[in-house]
Amino acid sequence: MTTLQTEPGLSSLNIAGHSFDSRLLVGTGKYASMELMKDSLDASQSEVITVAVRRERLFNEQGKSLLEYIDLNRYTILPNTAGCFTAEDAVRVSRLGRELLEQLENPGASWVKLEVLGDKKTLLPDPVGTLQAVETLVKDGFDVLCYTSDDPISAKRIKDAGAVAVMPAGSPIGSGQGVLNSNNIVLCLELLKENDPDFPVIVDAGVGSASDVALAMELGADGVLLNTAIAHAADPVMMAHAMRKGCEAGRQSYLAGRIPKKLYATASSPMEGAISYIPGE
Repeated sequence: MTTLQTEPGLSSLNIAGHSFDSRLLVGTGKYASMELMKDSLDASQSEVITVAVRRERLFNEQGKSLLEYIDLNRYTILPNTAGCFTAEDAVRVSRLGRELLEQLENPGASWVKLEVLGDKKTLLPDPVGTLQAVETLVKDGFDVLCYTSDDPISAKRIKDAGAVAVMPAGSPIGSGQGVLNSNNIVLCLELLKENDPDFPVIVDAGVGSASDVALAMELGADGVLLNTAIAHAADPVMMAHAMRKGCEAGRQSYLAGRIPKKLYATASSPMEGAISYIPGE
């Protein structure tokens, strides 16, 4: 049971009419076992979890289904189009995900985490294919949460095309490099929220540690989505706990308002009445 609302400043994350206490979204891939995935999801206290539609019907070598380990009453499933390199493939996979979740009566049935990748080496988004897929899926009634680069102009075009959330990458998928270009994330936030302060902007991909998550939240992001950083950690369950706390701390730090950076020191105690040192005495 999440306790986030007992902490000051940790208001709900709102996306397309859905409200969540947790601002940490996590993936379900790359775990050593289904049991470890289940325990890590629980430790993260996430309420939105992503599932790659190309995997969800598959069974592992023990004949176990991924969905057997996910509490569909607890989690909103966010189907993603991981592995799609064309707009056409992404649209087709999105429709498969919707069909599956409608059968399961999950609230994420109309959602899709859209990924249209440019190449297999960098896994960076194809800006043209991504925009084409957004336009098609919005017309088809989807709530599109869209993975994009940290380019603010591309991000703005995706929002204008009808996406319900824009998800700029901190760094390449699975790289663990953290937020490489903080300035671009800030520019994305400013541009996307200029006339719509409640529009959700979620940093997606590349984080490797709890400090990376905290930094993304301190920049003003509404949430962070990650997978590999937990799944491939030496202790995934402990890392899931750390990511949750990093997300909470970063959000509180952003809302509290940091002090400005200065070149020189500022005394933390008043200088009046301080003992003076006089040479020779």
